[in-house]
Amino acid sequence: MTGENKRKREKDDDPVVNTTSHEPDVASTPSQINSSTSASAPDANRVDGEKTKYPDLTYVEGKLQSSIRIADLQGLLLYCFADGVAPQWISVKHSGHMRKVVALMVPGLEIGMFDGTIPLQPIEDSKPNPEPSNETEKGAADEKTADFERWKQGLPLEDRSNRFNPRPLSSVDLPEPLRPLAHMFPHIWPVRAPGDSKYNKVHSPLQAILLSQVPKSKDEGARSKGARPARVDKGYVDQRTPITNFISTLDQLRENDYTVHPAFFTTEEEKAAEAEARRRSGESEEHGWVDSLVPSLEAGDVPDNEIEKGSMTAGRDVLALDCEMCLTEGGKSELTRISMMRWDGEVVLDELVKPPRPIIDYLTRFSGITQEMLDPVTTTLEDIQKKLLSILTPRAILVGHSLNSDLTALKLTHPFIVDTGIIYPHPRGPPLKCSLKWLTQKYLNKAIQQGTTGHDSVEDARAVLDLVKLKCEKGERWGTSDASNESIFRRIGRTKRPNKNSSEEARTGAVVDWGNPERGFGAQATVSIGCTDDKAVVKGVAATVNGDASNPAVPGGGVDFTWARLRNLEQFRGWATRLPDANNANESTEVTALPEETTPTTSADGSVAPPFNPALADAVAQTVSDINRIYESLPPCTLFVVYSGTGDPREVSRLQAMHRKHREEFKGSKPWDELTVKWTDVEEQALKKACERAREGCGFMCVK
Repeated sequence: MTGENKRKREKDDDPVVNTTSHEPDVASTPSQINSSTSASAPDANRVDGEKTKYPDLTYVEGKLQSSIRIADLQGLLLYCFADGVAPQWISVKHSGHMRKVVALMVPGLEIGMFDGTIPLQPIEDSKPNPEPSNETEKGAADEKTADFERWKQGLPLEDRSNRFNPRPLSSVDLPEPLRPLAHMFPHIWPVRAPGDSKYNKVHSPLQAILLSQVPKSKDEGARSKGARPARVDKGYVDQRTPITNFISTLDQLRENDYTVHPAFFTTEEEKAAEAEARRRSGESEEHGWVDSLVPSLEAGDVPDNEIEKGSMTAGRDVLALDCEMCLTEGGKSELTRISMMRWDGEVVLDELVKPPRPIIDYLTRFSGITQEMLDPVTTTLEDIQKKLLSILTPRAILVGHSLNSDLTALKLTHPFIVDTGIIYPHPRGPPLKCSLKWLTQKYLNKAIQQGTTGHDSVEDARAVLDLVKLKCEKGERWGTSDASNESIFRRIGRTKRPNKNSSEEARTGAVVDWGNPERGFGAQATVSIGCTDDKAVVKGVAATVNGDASNPAVPGGGVDFTWARLRNLEQFRGWATRLPDANNANESTEVTALPEETTPTTSADGSVAPPFNPALADAVAQTVSDINRIYESLPPCTLFVVYSGTGDPREVSRLQAMHRKHREEFKGSKPWDELTVKWTDVEEQALKKACERAREGCGFMCVK
């Protein structure tokens, strides 16, 4: 920041905060927060003896209306080193002079360690915290109550946007294990992990920074109504895949509310238990249900000598199914039309069906069925079931969209199901599902279900068949977020880096992580270094950034962008259930957490807080020391970003496991009093709060 600009900002009283730190921290006071922290040394703008324009990070205090996201950190990286647009939450000056970028993920760090919520030193040594944490459940409840009272009085809601702004770090006020961070970073930022508040989900913090959306093409016009055509990573390679790879598993069928075929159960005890559960839920033979004549899952296997090389059907008989329904007395949804089509497009079944109960709504706007069409029909559900039992051999595979509702209307089970609602997952994950109309428009560039005369079950069956064929042609990643995203390393690699010879070279990237990262997110990186502990990660980052003569894979002078992860603190706190085996990077081992918390203590204000744990303080100190060692190894003009990823995920995992157990028992029609796990609104709200807490992470950034 130039002296002229600094004087102008001081004159205008513009609350601009410089987040770049070039020299050790000095004690910050509130009056110093809005001042520049740029170095004043005479050689501050000289790197390797050459004069340069030093990169600079600044933000306007009070401008943020929400926490920054991990995706925003990715946007900052892409702006500095690729084709990303300038971020709105921070200003980057002289970004073209950024020489290296290092992003370090450190699970286990929490904002609570900085504000005293998680004590890292004995209580008597702690200083009163002038800014109590806003993340506690009690604080959140008090805020909601205060907002409600102000709303009742017609007053504006209190402005709490300051909680989203970065907080200054001062070594004087920090617990001893964290003090080295204040010498590297001027601020701590609240960083929110991706997730879905409506459905209580926390998404992967790794994907949020290592996968980016495929950029829009230049010829992509203004947004049209409906789904846009799929944008796919330019490096995506089609992989012809047999349809048998997409057959739903037992767990997938249960999760998507299918009634399960007896072929999935091998012992008489399992079959009897499932039969009893179906009897209690009204889905047994005595309630009109039938099971296709498949004695076992193995009965559907086709000998290799009967399968043509490269066949997508793998010798199986593929049948696309779609049904139309109406409403009968009592509000029941019953079958009015069934259409079935073979792989080659031949319609093998297309019939109207007369429900046994009086119809109260033909649902013409959806089904296209009218009273005039059904009046002369005499075909019953039992007639259709007999035809289906003759068609559905053990080698038959049923394909459809949300086929569970069609099979429920048919009162039929079959073990071999391919559901386009499952193999083309919703971008936000289950339980959400994309509509067939949306999928057809996005992936087939076709319009179905047009007009006001309702759906055509033959048209819908053909659309499902075309989607399945496309999936088999393209491969398992097609139609998923993996296909619509690209690796950040590929995107950075499309950008050229100028050098002293005025020539251009493609930018390079590296992954340094536990285990074998080249099989995962590091597959498209220039360099992937597998480690067995954090010490190896520290050495690996130094090698990738500065170059390593002993590793020919590392370019001379090092790579441009490095992503790494420290996991010792995560392991200590029990945040990870599995970690790569230290003796075999290709294997993983169960993690047993060391005791981090014991009996909680009650503070003077009545709030419950975990006690001081010397072992946790030591673990944090070691991790901070590793961060410092990485910082010291970085060359000048390096953007260094550290982020935790998420907050504590353990309560989310515990409650989600409870919910899965409850769903398994409840779907088995177990009486409520016999359920070992009951899920009520109390547990639902607890999961919602746990997810919100788990999404609250923290981050730091500076230019060395």
